[in-house]
Amino acid sequence: MIAINELTVSWGAFTLLDHINLHIGDNEKIGLVGKNGSGKSTLLKVILGQALPTSGAVVVSKGQRIGYLPQQMEHSKEHSVIDETLKAFDELFRLQSRIDEVSSLLAQRTDYESASYNNLIVELNNLQDKVAIMESEPPHSQAERVLMGLGFKREEFNRPTAELSQGWNMRIILLLDEPTNHLDIESIQWFEEYLKTFRGSVVLISHDRKFLDNITKRTVEITLGKINDYKVPYSQYKVLRSERMEQQRSAYENQQRMIEKSEEFIERFRYKATKSNQVQSRIKALDKLERIEIEVDDTSAINVKFPPAPRSGQVVFKTNDAVLGYRNKEAAPPKVVLQKNNIVIERGEKVAFVGRNGEGKTTMMRVLIGELEPLEGQAENGYNVSLGYYAQNQEDILVKSDTVFSTLDNIAVGDIRTKLRDILGAFLFKGEDVDKKVAVLSGGERARLAMAKLMLKPYNLLALDEPTNHMDILSKEILKNALKKYDGTLVIVSHDRDFLQGLVDKVYEFKDGKVREHLGGIENYLEHLKAAERALMKEDVKALQSPQKQPITQAAEKPESEKSSRNNRQDEVYPKESDSQKYRQESKEQRRKKKELERLENEITELDNKLAQIESVLTGNNTPDKIAELSELYQATKQQRDNKLDEWVVMQ
Repeated sequence: MIAINELTVSWGAFTLLDHINLHIGDNEKIGLVGKNGSGKSTLLKVILGQALPTSGAVVVSKGQRIGYLPQQMEHSKEHSVIDETLKAFDELFRLQSRIDEVSSLLAQRTDYESASYNNLIVELNNLQDKVAIMESEPPHSQAERVLMGLGFKREEFNRPTAELSQGWNMRIILLLDEPTNHLDIESIQWFEEYLKTFRGSVVLISHDRKFLDNITKRTVEITLGKINDYKVPYSQYKVLRSERMEQQRSAYENQQRMIEKSEEFIERFRYKATKSNQVQSRIKALDKLERIEIEVDDTSAINVKFPPAPRSGQVVFKTNDAVLGYRNKEAAPPKVVLQKNNIVIERGEKVAFVGRNGEGKTTMMRVLIGELEPLEGQAENGYNVSLGYYAQNQEDILVKSDTVFSTLDNIAVGDIRTKLRDILGAFLFKGEDVDKKVAVLSGGERARLAMAKLMLKPYNLLALDEPTNHMDILSKEILKNALKKYDGTLVIVSHDRDFLQGLVDKVYEFKDGKVREHLGGIENYLEHLKAAERALMKEDVKALQSPQKQPITQAAEKPESEKSSRNNRQDEVYPKESDSQKYRQESKEQRRKKKELERLENEITELDNKLAQIESVLTGNNTPDKIAELSELYQATKQQRDNKLDEWVVMQ
């Protein structure tokens, strides 16, 4: 449990977080949302102690352990995948090492009655208790289970992390600032199931709407330095937020009218002696007035539109028995990524490339844009194809010393130069934002800037490699709407299910060195994955249920008359209960059990209500001592509730 009390983070005159209060309870799944730069990552760093607040306090209950996945991971590239993953168990390994040390010391000691010997015994018991709690299953088993769930193959466990793509490296530890940016669809679905059953609290920053809806039950919004807490998943939060914004806008307009009238009165009667008291009264009222601020994010006013696409040939791109991979500089054989494949992309189609990282999606994209030639077979673009390409590694492509405006101005030609500010404004770069250096832009801002570059020329084929990574949800909605209206051909590599839904009409799946075509949108493809999983589960069940061969025994069956005689003798010795006796006994037992269950359910409800009351008090303005006292009360009440819940489960 974590309590945040009156937390403020400021830099000079700028306040990022302004006196916020937040309580994170046990086993809560929270989505932390807000615009890029609103302070979401900063709040996580303050909770972790990696950043210091200007004022306020963060109180973490004793015994809580916090894991953290930043947006940009840092890890050793010298270790293997399995070794890097096992670092998550460093604390467990340290405890086990200390147990070995203490056990060795005890074996050498003979002063069994001394205080120091007794202290070692106590320490050993405490260490063993901690290990028993932490080690639900062996660390290697847990590491292998998680890695395989995230799409690693067993033969890849010993690969150095330096050989992995960015997407694979992001998978090694996952908690939880935009964790899905580099995960493929199957891994995201596995990760969702993992988090749903995770026994602990999760604070999740993500721009994946479907991921948030599937995991979180509470949404905390950071806006204008304040937080708004909604006890609902993301999609329901959007509805409630829209209603709150409408009310806030109405209150803002009313307040502005009141301020305008007051200022008009003050200006009119400022120098009139008979009105001086009223003037001073209104001046003081305005000084004390808490001004209502509203955040303007009306997407209906934003209209991003790609230039009309010049007409191309009917076939835009195709491969014919193409083997794709990379040639080695030395005499060694080339590294084959994709076996013989045949794909056809026609004019006007919107196509998604999906599959595990490392299966060849970006390789195919490099062939499409002409950066790579097939090892065998053919790959070619169609007639009159003009290609616009969005690369995944925008960090390396954009010139960091340029400003936002000059990034476009340096490459724009013709009449489009007069519309650069309009284009940047459509991608949410307004006012002084256009003079920012690329070096200081966030990942989402760089992604939007790179996308704006594609507006400068009319292309009839857009090839986009992971365009939504680091984009916030608003930016993704703007881009998706623009791509839906785009009249050219679209090829997109993406793992964002919500973004692809309703956008693409054909899916190419990259798996095991092959490319498979799935007609229909991403929904059809996901249903195909579920059907394949269900079929696999049915096969496993059939295998488990298949009858096992019974061993042949030499013993002969006893004669029927002997069986009957034996049963009669047993009935004489152990007379059967009558049916009425059984019914009365069972009925009495059922009534007792039902009454006990009702009692437990009532007690659990009362304790849940008490926990909710404590949480409500914790979110208020409290002193550190008061927070500590409430935290202890919360833990004691929760333990009572858990014990009652265990009793209830046993009686079911």
